[in-house]
Amino acid sequence: MSQRAIVMCVALFVVIVVGMFSFIYIKQHEIEKTPQVKTITPKDKLSEASITRIDAKHFFVNGVHTLAGVIPFPTPCDLLEVTAQVAKSLPEQVSVNFSVINTAKTCAQSITMQRFKVSAQANEGAQFKAFIMGKPVELNLIPAGKGETPDSFELFSKG
Repeated sequence: MSQRAIVMCVALFVVIVVGMFSFIYIKQHEIEKTPQVKTITPKDKLSEASITRIDAKHFFVNGVHTLAGVIPFPTPCDLLEVTAQVAKSLPEQVSVNFSVINTAKTCAQSITMQRFKVSAQANEGAQFKAFIMGKPVELNLIPAGKGETPDSFELFSKG
């Protein structure tokens, strides 16, 4: 083989090796600059301290109280479960319990509004208390307007 052919093969090999390392270097810097989606691990789940007040429309129709509203959650993986318990006392005490279900190991962080609607049968003068994950929170009841029904409510609250 001629010396010129050997030099050309070595030069081609060097160019290919340098090209491979350059490609890897460029891709590595692209990955570092790409914004990473923050994932939620179990320890990052919803902190009950982050929600201190819950706004809800209050409907009272035929002896049934209905509360409807929305709560912002940090991820779409957080699901809201709401129950109401009526304590027999005078005046009747209605405890509204909000709990969060999140079985996802990781989840993209994106503020998601979770709607809720809960009903309880009690007298008109019943008092309401709210708890999220067992911790008491402020419950701001907004009286329903004339003609509004629990099935078609819109809640607009100013932060």
